[in-house]
Amino acid sequence: MSTSMSSRLGVLRYRDFRYLLIDRFVAPSAFAFSAVGVSFAVLNSTGSTADLSYVLAAQIAPNLVFGPLGGVIADRIPPQYVIAFANLLVALFEGTLGLLVLTHSAQLWQMIALEAGTGTAIAIFYPASQALLPKLVPDAELQQANAISRLVMNGAMMGGAAIAGFLVAASGPGWALVIDAIGMLASVAPNLLIRVRAVERTHNPGIFSELREGWDEFRSHTWLWGIVLQYSAVLMCWYGSFSVLGPAVAKAHLGGPAAWGTIMAFESVGLIIGGFIALRYTPRRPMLFVAMIGMTIALPSLALAMLWPVWLICVTSLGVGIALETMMVQWFVVMARYIPADKLARVSAYDALGSVMSMPIGALLAGPIAAAIGVSNTQYAAAGVIVAVSLLTLLSRDIRTRRSTDTPVSGADSATAAEAVDIAVVANVADVPVASTTTAATAQSGLPAAAISSDA
Repeated sequence: MSTSMSSRLGVLRYRDFRYLLIDRFVAPSAFAFSAVGVSFAVLNSTGSTADLSYVLAAQIAPNLVFGPLGGVIADRIPPQYVIAFANLLVALFEGTLGLLVLTHSAQLWQMIALEAGTGTAIAIFYPASQALLPKLVPDAELQQANAISRLVMNGAMMGGAAIAGFLVAASGPGWALVIDAIGMLASVAPNLLIRVRAVERTHNPGIFSELREGWDEFRSHTWLWGIVLQYSAVLMCWYGSFSVLGPAVAKAHLGGPAAWGTIMAFESVGLIIGGFIALRYTPRRPMLFVAMIGMTIALPSLALAMLWPVWLICVTSLGVGIALETMMVQWFVVMARYIPADKLARVSAYDALGSVMSMPIGALLAGPIAAAIGVSNTQYAAAGVIVAVSLLTLLSRDIRTRRSTDTPVSGADSATAAEAVDIAVVANVADVPVASTTTAATAQSGLPAAAISSDA
């Protein structure tokens, strides 16, 4: 069912959601400078794709430990405070690296250690970020809120990546990292202004008990762990072939950091277009849609392997960005619909852990494999694995047949929980903190504080 643009943007009337959008503009635009700056800081310093593999692997590896722990933390305390703390950590580590690069004193071990610190902050941030948005808007408006939130975030990333590419080309990567630190510091204040409480509990189990509860919920959904396994392999291949080897290809054949920043910017443009599409479009079988989109991730690696001209690689990145963003909105909304609100942060942490746990492996293997068989051959192989794994995922009946109209919870509990969430958010509009009785009712019902629209 189509709705007017004004009704889609009506979600902006919620006070705390507006503060969230400020954070999701400032922080991603700042971190885009790091995405360009770190890679070229390493390449300018050592000239080694293997060294770049080690640094980028260090940024992702902390998810293996701190991702699940971040989920527990975000289910215990207000998630906006977790996000603010994580942003502070990123500012500290990226700012320190920027100063080392500017003074020409950065060594490989320092880059690895500081990016491991940044990775720890990202691991803590992700489950809190996933848990926060469903607390800010009523269930009927969650898809619109997700789409608008990601539109803002991707627009910020587009602008940041484009400016960062030219800044690195003109002044070097050190200034890009310093700008990232300044922006991340600025993003702390909006989070502290959000007034959302943690889910109130009748008991306080230990950390390991909470991790086990989250794991039991995660593994009880075949569509969930099946998709996570798929993207574990897909992202491993993509990260090694595109994120690690891509800057090296850009430096050797495409024109350096300005070209790489432009390619990233076009991907962000695609993400923005995909966000607008997600405002209107809900696939009938969302998990089938998510699985099939995984195959498109092979295209950027193929484009780099074949040394397409920069403009054609940009077009490819644009198309993949559109597909990925449309998919990601569906994924987040379905997660919020099917996972109970009091477990969403922990399940999101296992989602992040499963999806990215193999990315450090991809980063570590990409450089040495490329040195042995060549960069292009490595990228061809990665693209082949991405397509093959995605096709295998379609063998799951639960993934192929699950529909957007399926009801996660039925009966009085569902209605009671939805009513409680709507009342809480109306209180939010009036700048009144959400009552603890509301969050408790939502948690006890077993229904997440969000639901997906069943209309296309």
